[in-house]
Amino acid sequence: MSLHFPSIYIILLNWNGYQDTIECLRSLQQVHHRGRCSILVVDNGSDNDSVQRLRTFDPTLAIEQSPHNIGFAAGNNLGIRHALYRKFDWVFLLNNDTVVKPDLLDALRAAIQQQPKARVLGAKIYRYHDPHRIDHLGAFWNPSIGEFESPAQGCLDDGVNFETMQPVDTVCGAAIAIHREVFLTIGFLEPRFFLFWEETDFCFRARRAGFPVWTAPQVRVWHKVSSSFTGGKPHMHYFWWRSRLLWIERNLSFQDKMKLYQKVIFREISKTFRHFLVRSCLHLLGDFAKRTISEQSRTKRRLDQAGVVGIFHHWIGRYGNGPKWLFTKTRSLR
Repeated sequence: MSLHFPSIYIILLNWNGYQDTIECLRSLQQVHHRGRCSILVVDNGSDNDSVQRLRTFDPTLAIEQSPHNIGFAAGNNLGIRHALYRKFDWVFLLNNDTVVKPDLLDALRAAIQQQPKARVLGAKIYRYHDPHRIDHLGAFWNPSIGEFESPAQGCLDDGVNFETMQPVDTVCGAAIAIHREVFLTIGFLEPRFFLFWEETDFCFRARRAGFPVWTAPQVRVWHKVSSSFTGGKPHMHYFWWRSRLLWIERNLSFQDKMKLYQKVIFREISKTFRHFLVRSCLHLLGDFAKRTISEQSRTKRRLDQAGVVGIFHHWIGRYGNGPKWLFTKTRSLR
């Protein structure tokens, strides 16, 4: 009797990060192949020589190019359409700043066999620079804080805990496997989530449609943890706030939204606006008095400003990429 190995289509989204993408591709070249498997790199409007570098690395590499940066969700949607057209069973979205071990596909297919009803699977994601520490393995919605919590996050992997597959509310989009049936039923990733919260929105939509979401802890990935969007940067605050409010709008009932806004969101928004106004006034006074304003103080003000603008842009329905000033470095005027 012949065994059926589900076909898997791996999608890497690249934006100006050919070094990371090539390292990821090198690790994928070592993966054991059984059954049908293909890899596609979607270049999301890189403004450097990423495409040329990738073609030099592997002239046979399949590359789909977007004319400009359309965000994580819309960029991956380009690849997902290829997978569906070519009738692959599973789509595996893998961040380009990850590396994998040779047993990746064997572990994924084992998880599919272990939970045959699961239609969304999330890998155990470790930190690239702290390779035994888990960064993500599924998460649950916590309405008391208006965020998702991953019980395994930050834990050292002892080989005992977090080894069993379990149903969760959501899994991390850095390494997520999705059955084609889910896309054909609920559609693609929501493109308004330019960055952050897109996978949680997709997982909630999938679960509402009857498709279980499970962790797959034997599928292991090492992630550089948003090397292009690290904490403390204005664009991170902007997209996080904008996408968070969009997620709440799309996924909570009216009653739950009102309760969350009253207990959490209004208080956090008020704090963000207050900090921005206070720091702006202090900066104006400092400029008027011709006093030097520290780089740290300017950075904090920009973070507050980014959050305020992200909130405002959600309220007026302004999505797509963020304002250009979010991506420029601060500099002292004196």
